[in-house]
Amino acid sequence: MNTSNTRAPRASSNNKVMTAIDGSWRGGAPAAQRALQMLRVGAWALIVGSLGACAIDPYPYPAPPPSAPAPVTDNDPLPPAQQRGKSRWTPVRWAELPGWGQDRLHEAWNAWVRGCERPVSGHTALCGEVRQLSIATPAEQQAWVVRRFQPYRVSEPDGSLSQGLLTGYYEPILPASRVPTATHRTPLYGPPDGLRPGQPWYSRQDIDTLPAARAALQGKAIAWLADPIDALILQIQGSGRLNVTEPDGSQRQVRVAFAAHNGHPYQSVGRWLLDQRAISEASWEAIKAWAARNPQRLNDMLWSNPRTVFFREEKLSELDARFGPRGAQGVPLTPGRSIAVDPQSIPYGTPVWLATQGPTLSQQKLVLAQDTGGAIVGAVRADLFTGWGGWTDPAYTVAAALKQPLQLWVLWPR
Repeated sequence: MNTSNTRAPRASSNNKVMTAIDGSWRGGAPAAQRALQMLRVGAWALIVGSLGACAIDPYPYPAPPPSAPAPVTDNDPLPPAQQRGKSRWTPVRWAELPGWGQDRLHEAWNAWVRGCERPVSGHTALCGEVRQLSIATPAEQQAWVVRRFQPYRVSEPDGSLSQGLLTGYYEPILPASRVPTATHRTPLYGPPDGLRPGQPWYSRQDIDTLPAARAALQGKAIAWLADPIDALILQIQGSGRLNVTEPDGSQRQVRVAFAAHNGHPYQSVGRWLLDQRAISEASWEAIKAWAARNPQRLNDMLWSNPRTVFFREEKLSELDARFGPRGAQGVPLTPGRSIAVDPQSIPYGTPVWLATQGPTLSQQKLVLAQDTGGAIVGAVRADLFTGWGGWTDPAYTVAAALKQPLQLWVLWPR
């Protein structure tokens, strides 16, 4: 994770499923096409049956549209550019999208279906077709996207093409105790009574030192961690999973999701250490190593960031555990296919074509704008959700290392 990030207000946790809408659905299909249709309907029936016991609010199977619109060619006249709050969208040809046609679109489809739980304005009518196409072939999915959407290159508001920035974030998995112990002494708090959005409350240092602040948080501790830096990481990422040891010795995994913050500005502890020339790189490994060598200065480092995040605990069902926390759009995040964006540049729920090449990732693929963050500001800026895990898992190692150039194209309904 990049220590300059802080997640914006959001909730926390999860995916879903459907079929083709091309000529094979229309009457008069040849025998082979009718057989394929029957197989697809049968497959859908099996999926519905298997999900019935565990899926949340399963979607009804919608009837296919009676006819498909005329195919779109890549040399049709382009629409005008669109001006957004913090970006300009310039229409382009599909052939201008690097890697278009080579992505495994089905890997992004679940994220798209989940986004349809809270669709962006202008996309609602298409969500039924998105669900239908969940079990379509890759060629059918690609043809539908080209027919229904127009790609736009995202640039600065004046139309200039600045080098964008892609970073990563993840959902940490951390050991915790339900009660304070000799080793677990760092609390994760729920919001205090009387906390008002937009109004500063006690700072991080105040919470650690002032009796009035401690009294206001009495009884608000959700769980306790062994490492205060882990608690800071959890606050920066915005949500996480805790392997909680209960007072009776039993263990269970829960999710803690962003609930509120104390109204103070976020300051990077990595930047604080770099400015003092205490470390040469702002990685969590370097920060933890410095803290181990300088325990007497640990609080000074932590207090350099006055912002504190408060959480709420969420049950983590077997289904929930298969997906990420809920992002700012209000839908569960999908590893590798959900991104955080500046909503004044790209609305939540928008399908986006992402292209990046660097030492950590070289990818051109379809993603969904489903979250935001305090450091995610500007036209061509995105934070890729990489999944969940511990310190040695790919979700962390990719998120921690990811900081490289970025290009974005939004896909907007025709």
